[in-house]
Amino acid sequence: MQDLSLNPVEQSGAIPRHVAIIMDGNGRWAKSRGLPRSAGHKRGAEAVKTTIRAASDLGIRYLTLFGFSSENWKRPEPEIRDLMSLLRFYLVNNINELAEEGVKLRIVGDRSLLPKDTVSMINDAEARTAANQRLFLTIALSYGSRQELVSVAKQLAEDVKACLIEPEDITEQDFEAKLYTRDIPDPDLLIRTSGEQRISNFLLWQLAYTELVFTDTCWPDFGSADLEHAISEFRGRERRYGTVAS
Repeated sequence: MQDLSLNPVEQSGAIPRHVAIIMDGNGRWAKSRGLPRSAGHKRGAEAVKTTIRAASDLGIRYLTLFGFSSENWKRPEPEIRDLMSLLRFYLVNNINELAEEGVKLRIVGDRSLLPKDTVSMINDAEARTAANQRLFLTIALSYGSRQELVSVAKQLAEDVKACLIEPEDITEQDFEAKLYTRDIPDPDLLIRTSGEQRISNFLLWQLAYTELVFTDTCWPDFGSADLEHAISEFRGRERRYGTVAS
């Protein structure tokens, strides 16, 4: 397994190695313009493309986007159909570009709830970009952090039951090794758009020492300037990881 340890000295005043984004405000953006929510989601998909390109150009190595939460399944069925259709459209029309630009795509979340044809397209997209190294793009779909943590607890319980490990020997590293994000570093910076200031069941374990930046910009309007502004704010933070200020 690769070394995922962070170097606070190296990170201070630098481009964050891993940026996570809660992409919020598609519906709000559409409503303010008298448009259907589907128009906001479509415009939001364009913002995804812009942000991926901007992150790659800035030298960010890991980008994680919260695309669809486990709670989002409670939304009206027509909106869910539109979102799944948009996801399939995005995969079909953008996978070649992602592959050519060196982006490695991975989808995390409960795939059992996704349509079978969508899962097949996800598997194909991941396989086609598996060797890429320029930008590691993770998209959380049908994802909930509490759900993820419960899954890890169940896996560890099975390991104990199988006598593979003793309960008292379980470490943070054992826990992390069973997370969806086990092979990437924790986020340095979390950005949430549209003015909301909460984490919304996203990467609860992984965000323990992450810097949080909230912007009033709705996701469909988010662009490279917004990303650069958030990084500028990140640079002004002193990351102490539980230690005292230097």
